[in-house]
Amino acid sequence: MSDKQFLQQAISLATENVKAGGRPFGAVVVSEGQVIATGVNQMLELSDPTAHAELMALRQAGEALGRIKLEGCVVYASGQPCPMCLAAMRMAGISRIVYAYSNQDAEPFGLSTASIAESLRVEPQQQVGLSFEQIKPENEFKPVLYRFWQEQQK
Repeated sequence: MSDKQFLQQAISLATENVKAGGRPFGAVVVSEGQVIATGVNQMLELSDPTAHAELMALRQAGEALGRIKLEGCVVYASGQPCPMCLAAMRMAGISRIVYAYSNQDAEPFGLSTASIAESLRVEPQQQVGLSFEQIKPENEFKPVLYRFWQEQQK
């Protein structure tokens, strides 16, 4: 299948999701030319602000492949991935993302995440509307939890 065909599959998923009362977002994860996972936006159904189509598809892809690193996979999305989804894809090792509709296309419908992306370009301590602070455990100068985790990995 071609990029256009995989992308059309993501758009079709989004269209069906709208028909079912959901939001207009669908995603497909492809590995070695085969669809291994799909997802639609389920924020409303699950009352979960992280249930974006791309994240649902990434979760399914991780299960299908039995790993958290998804190098070599391509994500096809109906809309431009939001910062949260983009960060998740980067953390999963996705290096190629193809999408149909941009934030500019989404703006007139109240679906753009461009303003969130813009605010995230500023250091967290300087972001308007966000309190961001670090409080380390008492008398702890080194990350004990992380050291414990490292020791358990041996």
